[in-house]
Amino acid sequence: MNIYFACSITGGREFESTYQEIVAALIKDGHQIPTSHLVLSDVMENERELTPGEVYERDVNWIKNCDVLIAEVSTPSHGVGYEIGFALNIGKPVLCMHQKERKVSKMITGNQDAALVIQAYETVEEAILQAHSFIASQ
Repeated sequence: MNIYFACSITGGREFESTYQEIVAALIKDGHQIPTSHLVLSDVMENERELTPGEVYERDVNWIKNCDVLIAEVSTPSHGVGYEIGFALNIGKPVLCMHQKERKVSKMITGNQDAALVIQAYETVEEAILQAHSFIASQ
């Protein structure tokens, strides 16, 4: 499956190791993740070389071509919010996962779109299981 994994970049990298473990598990399962480079520690340095327009066109095309979008939303991010809305608008199934007890925007939690699943997790292992279950349901 082609999975667009969305995570905070400029909004904060507090959960970087969680992003890395989720993406590694999905790749191990044989899924394609065009955004896998976004979980790397040097993402800011590498993304700096691209113009905003190049990033927008690249990411929108990746979302258009993905089967599902999985977003880790524990850290607020304008970009991730936009990606979630864009994906839902074009009919893509979306999983938003966040650490339990983290505040998540009401624009996400209040969205009743049937294609949106929101789940809280306590451990990265639980997050990976949620991702597996979401993918299997598609």
